[in-house]
Amino acid sequence: MIKAAIFDMDGLLINSEPFWQTAEVAVFNTVGVPLTVEMCAQTVGLRIEDAVQYWYRRYPWQNKSAAQVATEVVDSVIRQIGESGQLMNGVIEVLDFLQSKGIRLALASSSSYRIINTVVDTFQLNKYFEFVYSAEDEPLGKPHPGVYLSTAAKLGIDPLECIAFEDSVTGLVSARAARIKAVAVPEPHEFNKTKYDFADIKIPSLLVFGEKEWNVVNN
Repeated sequence: MIKAAIFDMDGLLINSEPFWQTAEVAVFNTVGVPLTVEMCAQTVGLRIEDAVQYWYRRYPWQNKSAAQVATEVVDSVIRQIGESGQLMNGVIEVLDFLQSKGIRLALASSSSYRIINTVVDTFQLNKYFEFVYSAEDEPLGKPHPGVYLSTAAKLGIDPLECIAFEDSVTGLVSARAARIKAVAVPEPHEFNKTKYDFADIKIPSLLVFGEKEWNVVNN
């Protein structure tokens, strides 16, 4: 029986993936990395520190530290959230639905606490999540299962009694490796790709998660 639901954030709760793309393309190009929006897909779901190292290994640079690059990207994302961030369709509905069933809620993201807290505060999500947890507290980020295992442990709930909501393959791998059931909510242009089919259920939007979908995962 499912006792807790753990939510990813970027691309699932908030429309932040375009913000990450804009920030990464701008910042990485300042250090000579010829990053494009299309190339950003290679690091979706990773911590910014891991994304920086990913590109540094391919295009080593000299004029900025890895930490400076990461900070500049995060600063840009936070600024864009404040200017034009919006919750994804169905976020409040699914959170209300799960709360009505007595399901405990937590947020587990690859983003830093700076970004997590910006989103939670801006959209007043504090009343839903028992706590939030960042993979920056883990030795390894997603797709390693550590962030999910730690979140379940903080809830005091067996991972087998949790469900995860994720929009990226990286996040789904993390959740399933932690033995947590997973709901995939891919971007529309990704929905029909088979790489998401290892999730327990795949839906086009959080808006469609209702009794039928709940019964599928809670058995």
